[in-house]
Formats: sequence, structure tokens, C-alpha cells
Amino acid sequence: MPRTATDTRRSPSSGAGRPRGDGIDGHAGESSEGGGSGGSGAGHGGRPSRGSIPRWLRVFLPAVLILIWLTGTAIGGPYFGRVAEVSSNDQTTYLPESADATAVQELLGEFNDSDTIPAVVVVTADSELRDAQTTAIGDAVAQLPEISGVQDDLSPVIPSEDGLAVQAFVPIGSGEDLGVVVGEISETLRAELPDVEVFVTGPAGFTADLAAGFAGIDGILLAVSLAAVFLILIVVYRSLLLPIAVLATSVFALTVSLLTVWWLAYAEILLLSGQTQGILFILVIGAATDYSLLYVARYREALRVHQDKWTATWKGLRGSFEPILASGGTVIAGLLCLLLSDLKSNSTLGPVASIGILFAIASALTFLPAVLYLFGRAAFWPRRPRFEPEVVAAEDGVPSRGIWARTGRAVERRPRRIWIATTLILFLGAVGVTQFDAQGVPQSELVLGESEARDGQVALGEHFPGGSGSPAYVVTDEDSLQSAADVLLENSGVDGVTVMTDDDAGSAPVDAQGVSGFGPPGTPAPEPVVIDGSIMLQGTLTDAADSSAAQDTVRELRETYAEADSEVLVGGVTATAIDTNDAAISDRNLIIPIVLVVILLILMLLLRSILAPVLLVLTTVLSFATALGVSALVFNGVFEFPGADPTVPLYGFVFLVALGIDYNIFLMTRVREESLTHGTRRGVIRGLTVTGGVITSAGIVLAATFAALSVIPILFLAQIAFIVAFGVLLDTFLVRALLVPALVHDIGPAVWWPSKLAKHDGAPPAQMLSSTTGGK
Repeated sequence: MPRTATDTRRSPSSGAGRPRGDGIDGHAGESSEGGGSGGSGAGHGGRPSRGSIPRWLRVFLPAVLILIWLTGTAIGGPYFGRVAEVSSNDQTTYLPESADATAVQELLGEFNDSDTIPAVVVVTADSELRDAQTTAIGDAVAQLPEISGVQDDLSPVIPSEDGLAVQAFVPIGSGEDLGVVVGEISETLRAELPDVEVFVTGPAGFTADLAAGFAGIDGILLAVSLAAVFLILIVVYRSLLLPIAVLATSVFALTVSLLTVWWLAYAEILLLSGQTQGILFILVIGAATDYSLLYVARYREALRVHQDKWTATWKGLRGSFEPILASGGTVIAGLLCLLLSDLKSNSTLGPVASIGILFAIASALTFLPAVLYLFGRAAFWPRRPRFEPEVVAAEDGVPSRGIWARTGRAVERRPRRIWIATTLILFLGAVGVTQFDAQGVPQSELVLGESEARDGQVALGEHFPGGSGSPAYVVTDEDSLQSAADVLLENSGVDGVTVMTDDDAGSAPVDAQGVSGFGPPGTPAPEPVVIDGSIMLQGTLTDAADSSAAQDTVRELRETYAEADSEVLVGGVTATAIDTNDAAISDRNLIIPIVLVVILLILMLLLRSILAPVLLVLTTVLSFATALGVSALVFNGVFEFPGADPTVPLYGFVFLVALGIDYNIFLMTRVREESLTHGTRRGVIRGLTVTGGVITSAGIVLAATFAALSVIPILFLAQIAFIVAFGVLLDTFLVRALLVPALVHDIGPAVWWPSKLAKHDGAPPAQMLSSTTGGK
């Protein structure tokens, strides 16, 4: 019987991967890895023959795409070492414009006529310091301006009442590298004062600790995350070339993203911090790898039924384009909801991370297909996919063996038992969410491991008022100086009050009798600095500036001033922490519902249904609650963390819901595709079986990349790493593998309500296929 364009039968002698002269699709055959037509011609949907596309264009187009990405990577590569030029970890930079702490911080430079960050030097001894020792300490401190970055207006050394310690305030230029300058101060003093303990703490010390913690982002974080992804890909593909191609896809996307973000930050369009940078790196690597895995799976499928790699490439793109675009679009939509945040650290993360996701999508849909097209089946060596349309036809497009085939059969047999059991397990884990403490943590606890600034603050609190060096700043009208000072003096949480002055000392003490001068009795009082009719008071807090007791004191001060109807601003380190936490809690309560609504609308458009998206969102929210509940138990009982920043649940929610929905999108778009020809219940089993491997691999990769954040010794990142990594694994192995398929199977075609597909459970009529898929 002669072959026709639609006849895919082959003689036993035709071989597994060799095209016959008449071609598998009725076209002239070409070499198996060349530009032959064998994939689709008139026999596949009536499209024109691939032979109409010139061979040179098939080579030229992929080569151009690869060259574009190589050029972008070559330009962007050096910018990994230049992020510090455009980033800042100063909390006041990210406060809302309306916050009191923001207004006070802007005025501070005008009142003290300098732009410096104070370091507090604390020197302690086991026994009472002798006069000679105190003099030596004073001489050593006086020499500190010789260090580049240290300003001249040092304070004298101040002895403690118990005689066991002295402190001094050392101003450092705000434009300096605080990590370097603080390190030099510490080394210099230790070398000069070998018989005592030296600590450098205060705002400059803690900022230096944060900078040191984030220092590993460009090196160790990238190395660990890329190594983890590479090892997982080796195990998944059992190939060498393919993991390199997928990893290059991620690295190229990250490099071009960083290049774009760097210039936007340089132009002051975006704000960049170490925290945002770390999340960008992990998010791009994880997302780009996930999207690459989806394309590779579709491309491998196509190679089994199409001899021609050009046709297989287009088939792979057609099969992966919609889910990748929908998945990436969902993540971007969720991230852009952060623009509604009052905190700039949140609102800037939205566009920064969205840029990264955008380039991850672009790289997975352009660079990777181009590379795999040029290599063809050789990219999968030594496990090259065979050209075996007979086997695919016998399988009916779905493998009958393997763990996911067995999982599908289990879901098919007992769907209701499975979804009820998994839901109960998730609810059990979610109970712990009530123990999640996200009311903020002290600044001294932000860095994990050793911290000189934290040790210095402990020593400071043992011998001096805990808030030394980090006072509460109070801005009020010059006519209200005394009344504002009286409020401070009457508060038990304030140890002393000064006012900023025009003299060399820079400040003068204020008591119940008014302003007095430093010196012997009778020393005339200096004039306060007046800026636009306002003066600035400084209240030294009795407790450490980042403690909850200090926050209670500042809140009491604000309430007292508010009750007196006085226009007083209270700022400083403690006030900044209060305003940051309050704004973060407000953001969390506002943004989480909006993210849910946005993602729900996207799913409705994608799946052309109302019920299915609602169920998917509910399962993802339940999964997030479980991840948060388990994390609370681990953080409190295992790691004994001091709490969490209020933004941790917000970030965890945005990442987990957006990324968790990804896997449901990968699954449900395939389920819908299969349901069009096989009915919903059969379609969900087929969709689970086909996508099980790729989604599981993607979930493991994403969990591993987020887990890599834990190598950075910053509490916030360590908590995000655990929450997201655990939550992604929960989504991958429980929600997407069991709960969603079992729920959809149990509900049946009604899950697609109100679309036409909800009224049909079996192979739909031709008109439904045409109206729903455009003839697909």
C-alpha cells in the first residue's frame, strides 16, 4: 500500500531513527540532525512544508539569538563586582516619605552640619581602669582620624561610673565603605591597646556587620546555587551537555538582568540593597531553570515523533510557550503588587525581581531553543531521545510505566481518599502558624553567627546607658524647647537630654532648669542650632536602641507629644525600626489579598474557568499556611531564632503563592489540553503522568536555589530560604502530585465551569475543539 502524507506507519526495516527516502511525513528525508523536513508538513494541520524555510535561515536565526545573549553576558559580567556602587543597606533609605523617622533623618544633617554615621568605641577591662590606661585609650582614639574615612570631630573618651569601661563616639563619612573603615578602627585600637577588650558598635558597627554578611552574595551564593542546580540537572538528565546548556540559560538571564537593574539603580530609578540582590540572584536562577526544564521536556517529546530537529524545536516551543508565559506572567504580576508597599525595600523589590523573571522567560524561550536546535539529539548524549513514533503511538502519548504512571493509577482509584487525607495533613501543619512571631527583631540579631557590633552593644549596656550613641532625636519649635525636654526628662526610659548647639561641642545638656554649658559652674550656655524655627533634642535611652524596651519608650514619647497637640517629630535608630515594622505590617495586610485576587484573575483567563482557579488558589494558600506553620515550629524549637521581620511572611507569601501556582499552571494547562480529547478525569491522569517528572525536577531545583540563600548569614534571608524551599517541596510532592489531581478527578468536568468543557466528559465534539483551541 503506498504511503500518503498522513500515513505514519513504518516497515520493520525502516529502523528506529533513520528516515526513509519518502520521509515520515511524506516529504523528502534529510539527515537525522540536519535541517530536513521530517517533522511537519501538509500532513500536520495543513501547514506548509518546512522545506520552504531556507537552510541558511535555520542556522542564522539560532546563531543570532545565541550571539545576542553572549554579547549581553559579556557586557554584564563585570557588573557582578560593582553592585556595591549602587546599593545601600541603610534602613532610613527605604522608609516611607511620610514617616517621622524619615523627616528627622533628612533634618539631622542640617542640625549637626555633617553627613556622618557614628561608631561607638567601647573599651572594657576586668578591673578598674587606671588613669594611665584611660589616658592611653584617649590617645589611641585621638589618632583615629588618620584612618581614611574617619572624621575629625571625635568625642573625648567617657569613663563609666563603675570605672571598668570607657566609650567614645567616632564619626565616619556616610559615603565611606563602613566595613573597611570599621575594620581598620578595630584593628588599630587592638594593636595599640593589647591589655583591654575593644569593640566597635553603634550604627556604623551594625551596618558594617550587615555589609560583611552580604559580601558573599557575588561569590559563595552564586557558587552554591549554581553547583546545586548543576548536580540536580546531572541526576535528572544523566547527561553533561544538556545541564550546561540549561545552566547557561540561567546565568545569561541573571547577567543581563543584573546589567539592567544596575543601570536603573545608577540612574536612581530603582533602589537596590543586599537583600534585594540576593533574592534577584536566586529567583532568576530558579525560575530560568524551571522554564528550561519545561521546554526541554516538550522538545524531548517532539524529538520522539519528529525526525527533523527544526520541527521538533517549533513543536517544543508551541507546547511550552503558553505555560511558561503564563507562569512567568503570574510571578511578575504577584511581584508588581509590591509596588503598593509604603516601604521602598518592598516596592523596589517588585520591579527588580520582575525584570529578572522577564529575562528568565526570554532566555528560556530564545537562547535555550537556539542552543538545543544547533546540537539536536547530541545535547542529550549519552541518552539521546530516539525517533520512535510507533512507540509513542502505542503509549498513546503517555508512559505506562514509572512512578508517575503508578501515582496516576492510585489517584484514579481513590481520588476522594487522597485529597481528603492530603488536606488534613496540610491543615495539621498549618496549626503552627499561630506560633509564627513576625513583629520584628532587634538590629543586633539581624546577623547570624559572630558579631563584634552585637558583643559591643552587650558590653555597652553593662557599663553605660544601653542607648548610648543611638539617641532618640526630637525636633520641635524653638519656643517649645523646655516643654519638649521635660517630656524626655520625665520618662524613665531616657537617661539624659541634650540639645544641638552652635559651639565646638556640638551639643549641650538640658535639665529642668534649661540649657547649660559643659564645664565648671557658671559656664555660659551655648545657643541651640535653629533650622526654620526648629531645634533638635537628643534623648539618650536607658535601653539598647534596638530593644523592645527602647521601642516602648519611643512610642510613649510619641503618644505624650500627640496628647499635648504639639507638632513634634521623634526619630533615630529606634524610631526607624518602629516605623519600618509598622509599615511592613500594613503592607502585609494590604498586599496579600491583592496578590490573591490578581493571580486568581490570571488563572481564570488562562484556564477559561472560575471553579478550577478558585480551587488552585485555595490549595496554594493552604500550602503556604502549612509552610509557615512548620517554619514557626522549626524557627522556635530548633534554631531558636529571636523572631522574624514583618516582611518575612509577605515575601514568603508572594514567592510561594506565585511560584507554587507555577506548578499548578504547568499541570493544569496540560490537563486542559488532554481533557479536550480524553475528557477531564482521564485528562488529569494523563496530565499528571506526563508532567510529573519535569515538575518534580523543577520543584527540587527551585527549592535548592532558595535553600542556597541560607549560606548568607543574614536572619531574614535564612528564614526566607527555609520557608520557600520547604513550601516549594510541599507544593511539588503533595499539592501538585496528589491534592490537585485527586480533587480535579473527583469533581470531574464541573471543575471547568462555566466553560463548555464543563458540560462534556469524554472526547469532545469537533466544534468544541475548534472553538476552544482554534483548531488545535
